[in-house]
Amino acid sequence: MARIKGGLNAKKKHNRVLKLAKGYRGARSKQYRIAKQSVMRALTSSYAGRKQRKRQFRRLWIARINAAARMNGLSYSKFMYGLKLAEIDINRKMLAEMAVNDASGFSALADIAKSKIA
Repeated sequence: MARIKGGLNAKKKHNRVLKLAKGYRGARSKQYRIAKQSVMRALTSSYAGRKQRKRQFRRLWIARINAAARMNGLSYSKFMYGLKLAEIDINRKMLAEMAVNDASGFSALADIAKSKIA
């Protein structure tokens, strides 16, 4: 039986990594060993970035809700507590959207929250 060399598989592996490294600067996109390190780091960072994006959006929504709540005479925590007492379940994404685009609707929610707290 003839011996099978691994050249084809190695070439495929190298090309797969180099394809992922396309657009990187200098040797990072040309040389396999350096490209492999860059791609590994990039994939790790992209995984972490997907988690961080969720945190950052939540921070943004809370900041927007807080600003709109303070315009209606409430802090963020009191506003959310009032909604909880009123048994109004709206997620922060929708509340932030209301705060930006529907000020009258948000004011109505703020009034409900105020009445439940007092």
